[in-house]
Amino acid sequence: MKNATKKNSTTNKLKQKPLMCILLLFGICSALSVSVIADEIGQDALANMPVREVTVFKDGHVFVLHEGKVPTDDNGDVVLDYLPRPIIGTFWAYSADERAKLSAVVSGKRIVSVKRTALEIRELIEGNPGAKVRIKEDDKQQPYDATILRIPKITSEELRRTNPPGTEDRLPQRADIVLLKVAEGVKAVEMGRIEEITFLDGPNDGIEREEFRNLMTLKLDWKKEKSAKTANVGMVYVQKGIRWIPNYNVEIDGQGNAVLKLQATLINELADIENVKAHLVIGVPSFAFKDTVDPISLQDTVVGLSRHFREDNQTAFAFSNAIMSQSAVYNEDRDRSAASRPRDEINLGPEVTGSLKNEDLYVFTLDHVTLKKGQRMVVPIAEFKLKYRDVFALDLPFGPPPEVRHRFNSEQQRRLAQIMNTPKVIHKIRLTNDSDYPLTTAPALIFRNGRIIAQGMMTYTAIGAKGDLDLTTAVDISAEKTDKESERTPNAVTWLNDKYSKTDMVGTIKITNRRQDKVYLEVTRSILGQLDSATEKGLVEQLGWNEGGGSANNGFPTWWHWHNWPYWWYHFNGIGRITWKLELEPEKTINLQYKWNYYWRQ
Repeated sequence: MKNATKKNSTTNKLKQKPLMCILLLFGICSALSVSVIADEIGQDALANMPVREVTVFKDGHVFVLHEGKVPTDDNGDVVLDYLPRPIIGTFWAYSADERAKLSAVVSGKRIVSVKRTALEIRELIEGNPGAKVRIKEDDKQQPYDATILRIPKITSEELRRTNPPGTEDRLPQRADIVLLKVAEGVKAVEMGRIEEITFLDGPNDGIEREEFRNLMTLKLDWKKEKSAKTANVGMVYVQKGIRWIPNYNVEIDGQGNAVLKLQATLINELADIENVKAHLVIGVPSFAFKDTVDPISLQDTVVGLSRHFREDNQTAFAFSNAIMSQSAVYNEDRDRSAASRPRDEINLGPEVTGSLKNEDLYVFTLDHVTLKKGQRMVVPIAEFKLKYRDVFALDLPFGPPPEVRHRFNSEQQRRLAQIMNTPKVIHKIRLTNDSDYPLTTAPALIFRNGRIIAQGMMTYTAIGAKGDLDLTTAVDISAEKTDKESERTPNAVTWLNDKYSKTDMVGTIKITNRRQDKVYLEVTRSILGQLDSATEKGLVEQLGWNEGGGSANNGFPTWWHWHNWPYWWYHFNGIGRITWKLELEPEKTINLQYKWNYYWRQ
């Protein structure tokens, strides 16, 4: 019976051993896990991977290349105190070290021990354990000598061990008392009671404090070899943070020759860059997921960018080549322009070393660019010569018909009067771009014989194309427009049992050249209805509704949407446009005439 009991006891012990082993192993693993998680990272152990190259787009996106030989931690990994905010799908890290392979990239919050200068009595006490001091408390007791032992604290590891599972990590909690070694023993003194403290041997004014940091860890596989103290690694990504704004200086000689100087204003709100290669891109970037941030960045690392990078800012896309109304390649049929907008004054930067074309993007390359975060820089880009021609353009848009005009309120009538005021002839120069790269959308400062004459907006002009740059209103070329009704036919047509009348119109545009030289004129007149004819070899076009045609600048006028146009109106009427291109001798006048008709419901 005793043997049986002993046997059963032995059997139970044998059965319990695997469970004990599992529990023991679990305890060891848990301890290791806590040890690894609770392990603080010293600030000196954080690697700084330098920026080597940036490719900057005009809308504020930048393609960033980091690479360098950086220190590793005790596990052979690279820990970076920098977390980018890339567009999803554009972040790629790599190892350029033959000895190590990149196995994973981990980002998250970790506790970092940071060295700082002590600024308060509490911090001086905490940073000087073992120091001999003389303490003066605030209760008017005599000062006494003591040795600083420590400030009691609950470590992050202890908090993690004692808090319920799933509790977020917390920084160490320090007591509000200090333990002092005095002649009688160990004295605990509240920090608030200490009025003065004298360090008998001089204090150490540095202190290490823990704080949470968003860190990125590049985990490296050293292929069963001992990890090296450094590793050559890199990463690339696309995010917003560096923008370049182009601007032109245009010198014309009055004889058809222009010298263009292009410079760039660089705005850096990403990170410090030192001695990097920078590529400035002319063209429209295509980032399908530009509004989606890669999760590797963590959601609380949103970069606060200035108004230069906000999409709701008026200059955010002004020079991005992204707006079709600013993408003005001149052809013989259409002429577009845009108003200039202000820019910042920024310091001069390094010279450009070359340019090249990559697909539909044109790239200017700068070497040795150094620009700290928050700084701005002006960089000369290119200088080239182009031919130009003086063009005097008159654009006369159509106005609302009488049955529509009388429906407008007083404020709309006032605005309409401003829109349809006395026509003005605009003096432009038409540049022929026979250079090696396109003209990009940018402000342009225009000089003649060293004197400033205007500022306009250069519009995107492809290689081999022509682009217009507005100078000013030509006050010495006058223009007058008159439109008269020549005939009215009641009940001219019946459609769907409704009768419609027809009005025939005759218009005249009188232009006088009071300059001392012959001028080249381009006159555009748009009308509502059906065009019949035009004198002086005017080109008559009847536009489809899908083409707009509100004016030479395209699109419908502002007042168009003030009226609910009936369905029959589009059946009878359309948009017509006449274009005259001619030369006018000095002190001469020309009358341009045209005829059209218009249907309206009785």
